[in-house]
Amino acid sequence: MGDSTTEGMDDPAPGGGYRGWADRLAARMAERDPRFEYANLAVRGRYAGQVLVEQLAPALALRPDLVSIIAGVNDLLRPRCDLDEVISQLDTMYAVMVATGATVLTITQPDPVAVARIARPIRRRLFAYNEGVRACADRHGLLLIDFERIPECTHPMFWSEDRLHLNTLGHTRMAATVAEVLGLPPVPGEPGIGSSAGRASALPPVPVLGRREALERDAAWVGQYFAPWVWRHVRGRSAGDGIVAKRPVAEPILREREDAQQ
Repeated sequence: MGDSTTEGMDDPAPGGGYRGWADRLAARMAERDPRFEYANLAVRGRYAGQVLVEQLAPALALRPDLVSIIAGVNDLLRPRCDLDEVISQLDTMYAVMVATGATVLTITQPDPVAVARIARPIRRRLFAYNEGVRACADRHGLLLIDFERIPECTHPMFWSEDRLHLNTLGHTRMAATVAEVLGLPPVPGEPGIGSSAGRASALPPVPVLGRREALERDAAWVGQYFAPWVWRHVRGRSAGDGIVAKRPVAEPILREREDAQQ
């Protein structure tokens, strides 16, 4: 359940569309049990309230044993955000799914300024969101991956050019992180972010840019990615308009093991 993070942007699938960490994790789980079935209800651009209204009932109908609920970042990007309402919406989804006996997994968000300096205005709001998610996790006994406290996850090599979504490597490593939390055996060459194996596979140094180059890159990013996002939302539109869940029904996964570069 969720938005673009769980839909899989920006991790292109070989046959079109997006793959993402959840698809990658599901494929790994299916290798261990061919009876394993998987659904993905996430749709890009969705606010937490939309995930609650559009995805909770279908998720309940699937009677899942394991469910991830990751939502709220799109709310944080809005000029006006009722954070208490967002956390309340998440809390409702967590509580309802936990009450069914399902194991519920969620995450906190990494420091946005470490990924994109221009995100400084929402930094305090995002940290407050993370505190709310942690409180919900404690209250309901959720599996929580606290990405805010894993500095490695903000490394540029894990992020796409839009600085909002993980790239293929980022989704691969996130899938490995979740797999470790679930107790699945590691896949050689695919360590989780922040794991001992991940730290051992040294990340390249983050390039240090001069002030002028940094400003030029930020300006280019604003023009190519941020300004279109603002204009779209000013007009009341979303990247998810007309998009439906890519896997609305829980089905077995037929998977051919791809190499790490795919």
